[in-house]
Amino acid sequence: MAELKYLSGFGNECASEDPRCPGSLPEGQNNPQVCPYNLYAEQLSGSAFTCPRSTNKRSWLYRILPSVSHKPFESVDKGHVTHNWDEVDPDPNQLRWKPFEIPKASQKKVDFVSGLHTLCGAGDIKSNNGLAIHIFLCNTSMENRCFYNSDGDFLIVPQKGSLLIYTEFGKMLVQPNEICVIQRGMRFSIDVFEETRGYILEVYGVHFELPDLGPIGANGLANPRDFLIPVAWYEDRQVPAGYTVINKFQGKLFAAKQNRTKKYYVRIAPKSQVLGVGTLRGRLPSLRRLLPAFGLTNPGTVSIASSSSLKLPGETSQQDVSPFNVVAWHGNYTPYKYNLKNFMVINSVAFDHADPSIFTVLTAKSVRPGVAIADFVIFPPRWGVADKTFRPPYYHRNCMSEFMGLIRGHYEAKQGGFLPGGGSLHSAMTPHGPDADCFEKASKVKLAPERIADGTMAFMFESSLSLAVTKWGLKASGCLDENYHKCWEPLKSHFTPNSRNPAGPN
Repeated sequence: MAELKYLSGFGNECASEDPRCPGSLPEGQNNPQVCPYNLYAEQLSGSAFTCPRSTNKRSWLYRILPSVSHKPFESVDKGHVTHNWDEVDPDPNQLRWKPFEIPKASQKKVDFVSGLHTLCGAGDIKSNNGLAIHIFLCNTSMENRCFYNSDGDFLIVPQKGSLLIYTEFGKMLVQPNEICVIQRGMRFSIDVFEETRGYILEVYGVHFELPDLGPIGANGLANPRDFLIPVAWYEDRQVPAGYTVINKFQGKLFAAKQNRTKKYYVRIAPKSQVLGVGTLRGRLPSLRRLLPAFGLTNPGTVSIASSSSLKLPGETSQQDVSPFNVVAWHGNYTPYKYNLKNFMVINSVAFDHADPSIFTVLTAKSVRPGVAIADFVIFPPRWGVADKTFRPPYYHRNCMSEFMGLIRGHYEAKQGGFLPGGGSLHSAMTPHGPDADCFEKASKVKLAPERIADGTMAFMFESSLSLAVTKWGLKASGCLDENYHKCWEPLKSHFTPNSRNPAGPN
């Protein structure tokens, strides 16, 4: 596969043309009467028209056929996707999952959409307030199928296997230790190359932003220039077997077939010779606009028709087409990807911990200042140098809900049991922290500058909402670790009532 190209910058106003059609972006306006290359103009709005300029999100797409060209949607089996947060009774316990099992391709082929499993969530889709956490488990590519989400944005974290993602804006290759965001309404299809697993954070009604830096200053954490946006790429591909568009709408799945496109035939009079076939805008075009496609200039010598009686040998008059037919686009509402190795870590260089919010990559803000619907936080390789400090994460009870996943390596607070491809959930005000073995070692070790989390990448989806776990998460997945609580059972009292200053390693 040829190396893919990208544009750079978070939330930038960008413009891109497929190099096969130079000049395909209209000059000086968004919606000309006739677009270059006889394309359709279509706007994709990710915010209300009247949002302030700083938060207004929209892109203009110039495409072979508009996205409205499909048959009616019909409800389809939603599998393990749900927004019912009352399936089972609440469970305030610390929860941990073993690595979620990927179905074997030899037993059943499962693509990205069929492999979506909702683990937990909260809020209400219809009022555009809330989130869901999904696990995807798949072993085959989406063949002649695409997906779009009417409910919210997907932040996708691949853990095992790379994702080649086709979008209306172009192609992205997203590998483990990278993330991507497919924003609300954007159609995409995913190719995989092996048994593949990962995590998804879906947020309703808001978009992900870079966190404010405050006293940190102008630079640090995830720098805007490191976010990559695909360049325009289109396929004018016909799909005789039919192309299916899948939509997640109000938590349910619907499917529709792409409309078929008409093909037009040029005939020279008086010989009635069929010169060739062209697909233009799905409707009978004017003769003057059609002729250049066949190298003709004199309207008086030719006629056009869409009748199948004029078709060339082996040609049919209609075909289903790919929805990835955007030749050019411009705007600031796009998919994007980010490599987690580019995160600039901020950490304590004297004593104690800074709170884990310093590791925030992206945030989806609520209406309350400083409170997020969801944060995406990572725990990357870094130096630990704090003096006189218990360096692993501290024991904690939190008004936020914390879901953690592990892309690779060993998480510092729990060397065993928390494995790549698994996860844990510590709900609001549920206590959590290092296991007994970690506490004993970190309390006695001679402190010196040390590397932390080399070869490891753990992350957290943190939310101000109280998350409910689904029936699949608690039962059907078969991955819930019933013994998680036992990692804290060996903790013992070290209380010395007669000595305020017990001897320590330093």
